[in-house]
Amino acid sequence: MKKSTLVLGASLKADRYSNRAIIKLVENKHDVAAIGLKEGEVAGVLLKKGFPVFEDIETVTLYLNPERQKAYYNYIINLMPRRVVFNPGTENEEFMDLLTKNNIDFEVACTLVLLATNQY
Repeated sequence: MKKSTLVLGASLKADRYSNRAIIKLVENKHDVAAIGLKEGEVAGVLLKKGFPVFEDIETVTLYLNPERQKAYYNYIINLMPRRVVFNPGTENEEFMDLLTKNNIDFEVACTLVLLATNQY
């Protein structure tokens, strides 16, 4: 598998930004993995639940509020992504400090905007 993006907090609901991000990532030819509360499929990407094993995750893009992120701190750190994107509403100083201590870059940005402006 090529380096890919993990969408954490993925939703099957078409009006959710995580859903739109999956679609745009696929349209932009990115490999995508996704974790959500429910299993299903969005744009050919299977949404998984829990803490599935993935390899070569380059970017984790968050769509979970800071409180819900806590359960995933060690999981994300163990994936050793190059970066974590904190989408609007997911900003989390505690997790940012942990990422810094583990030499994982992060940015506070919107995945959809990054894709639309060719900055992803």
